[in-house]
Amino acid sequence: MKVPVARPVMNEEMIQAAANALRNEKLLLGDSVKKFEEAFAKMCGVDHAISVNSGTSAIQLSLLAAGIKTGDKIVTSSASFVATANAFVYFGGVPVFADILEDEYTLDPAKLRLDAKTKAIIPVHLYGQPSRMDEINEAAKKAGDLLVLEDACQAHGAVYKGRKAGSLGHVGCFSFYSTKNMTVGGDGGMVTTNDEKMARLIERLRHCGRNPLPEGREDHDILGFTARLNTVNAAIGLEQLKLLEKWNERHRAAAKKYADMLEGIGDLRLPPKPSGDVSPVYYVYAVMTRRRDELKKFLESKGVGTGVHYWKPIHLQPLYMRMFEYNKGMLPITERVFDEELSLPMFSEITDEQIKYVCDCIKEFFG
Repeated sequence: MKVPVARPVMNEEMIQAAANALRNEKLLLGDSVKKFEEAFAKMCGVDHAISVNSGTSAIQLSLLAAGIKTGDKIVTSSASFVATANAFVYFGGVPVFADILEDEYTLDPAKLRLDAKTKAIIPVHLYGQPSRMDEINEAAKKAGDLLVLEDACQAHGAVYKGRKAGSLGHVGCFSFYSTKNMTVGGDGGMVTTNDEKMARLIERLRHCGRNPLPEGREDHDILGFTARLNTVNAAIGLEQLKLLEKWNERHRAAAKKYADMLEGIGDLRLPPKPSGDVSPVYYVYAVMTRRRDELKKFLESKGVGTGVHYWKPIHLQPLYMRMFEYNKGMLPITERVFDEELSLPMFSEITDEQIKYVCDCIKEFFG
C-alpha cells in the first residue's frame, strides 16, 4: 500500500471559486479577500483578520505594527520552522530561545528568559498543539505587558480552554502553506487580533504603506511591503475554511486511532491526547523514537511516506549559529525532540485501512 505523508485537497467547489474570482473580481483585494477575512475572524472569535501573502509576513508585519524594532529581544521557541525567527531577524530583532516541554513540544513557561530589552513573546503551537497560553500571558504581563504573538501557523482551529488559536494573545499568525490543515492553493497567511489600530496598520503595511484619504488619493507616509493575498487564493481559502472543522475532526479521529494502535510499541512516545482544556488539530502526527532514521527508512521501503519536522531546531541552523553564536547543548529538550521526531501520514482523507497499514508496518519494525 502507498500512503503519502500529506495530501492537500482541491475539490471542484474550490476550482470553481478560483475560476469565478478570475472572471469576475479584481485580481488583488477583490471581494473574496474581504469575505475570507471576515469568515476567518469569525472562526477564531476575534474582531479582525488581515490576509497576507505568507505566515512569515503575518509575523513580520504584526511585530512591526506593534513597534518592535532593531535591537529588541523576542523570546520564542527554537522548536519551529526557521521562518518564525527569520520574520524579525530581517529587521534586526534579536531571537532569545527558550526550551520546550518535552511531552507537549511547546514553550516551557518556566524557562522564558525575559529582561528589560524583551519586547515580545512568540509561543509556537507546534504540530497543532496549543501552547500553555495562560502561563505565558501571565509572564508577559508581569514583565511589563509584553506583546504576545501566537505562531498559530500549524494550528488552524485548535482549541485552548474553550477559545480558538489566534484569539489567545494580542495577535495570532497563520500560514496557508499547501500541507497545512487548510490552504489557499498556494502561499498565504492571516493575522488575527482584537486591536483595531494594529489591524488597520497591518492593512497598510501589506499594501505598500498606502494611507487612503477621504478625497480619494493615497499618501505613502510609512514604509510598507508588497504582501497582499491574491483574490484567487482568498476564494479558494474561503471554500477550504468551510470544511476546516470537519477536517480537524478527521485529524483528531485519525490521531486517536494511531494512539490506540501504537500505545506501548517499541520506544515510541506519542503526541499529547486531547484534554478538557486542550484540543489539538494534529497538523502532523509526530512520534518520537531513538531509532527515528531507521524507522523512517523502513517505512519508506514499505510505501509509507514520512516527514521530519524539522531536521534542525532554529538555533542550530548554520545562519543562526554564525550570527548569534548559538551552539549545541543550549536547549537540550528541544534538541532531543528534533533528533527523535518522525511525522506519520496525516491528512483529512486518510482512511482506517491506511492508518492500520502504517501501524502494522511500525509493529513489524519493532517486532
